Amino acid sequence: MVEEAEVAVDRAGTPLVWYVSYGSNLRSSRLAYYLAGGTMPGTTHVYPGCRDRRPPRATAPLLLPGSVYFALESEVWGGGMAFYDPAVPGLAAARAYLLSRQQFVDIAAQEMHREPGGDLDLTALLGAGRAVLGPGRYETVLLVGHWGPVPLLTFTAPWGLADVALTAPSGAYLDMLAAGLREGNGWPPARIAAYLAGLPGAHGVWQPDEIAGRLTAADVTESAG
Repeated sequence: MVEEAEVAVDRAGTPLVWYVSYGSNLRSSRLAYYLAGGTMPGTTHVYPGCRDRRPPRATAPLLLPGSVYFALESEVWGGGMAFYDPAVPGLAAARAYLLSRQQFVDIAAQEMHREPGGDLDLTALLGAGRAVLGPGRYETVLLVGHWGPVPLLTFTAPWGLADVALTAPSGAYLDMLAAGLREGNGWPPARIAAYLAGLPGAHGVWQPDEIAGRLTAADVTESAG
């Protein structure tokens, strides 16, 4: 899939970027609400969706230098939210989605609790590797690499792991991350459970066997359904 995507624009001349997710959007069905709009079952938040509601052109698993950690409190899931700090030693599991630049901008706007519809000048970002668009939790855009000429972009908080109090994530949030890691990265349950339980904020609060048990329970529920 990556080989097919190594162009800076598509055939219609639309600028492309890889959106790199490390949180709940690891799962494609979750990302679909940012793209197409709507309310995810079990939640109350209404997503306006993107101007361009088409699905991603391609997806690919990634490991990024740095660490995911949990802090603040999610309005959707309760408990801590996932953030990414590239300066922390380690590897962060992620999933890249090939989108139009407009789609990436509209997803970023929704994460920032803004209405989609603007644009993002990537010139400074591609030069410096970092653009702070505001003080909010997901208002810092990072360039984390390239595949061919196509930039890999993600967003996180303007602060780092050492600057914020950690908050344990909820079980429902971990379930979504776990499902995304299995779907997009192809990880077995034991690896998923060990990874999530080791992340700052979850470490010492969630045990690997608890997370693995939730994965097993989810499998049973889906099979019964």
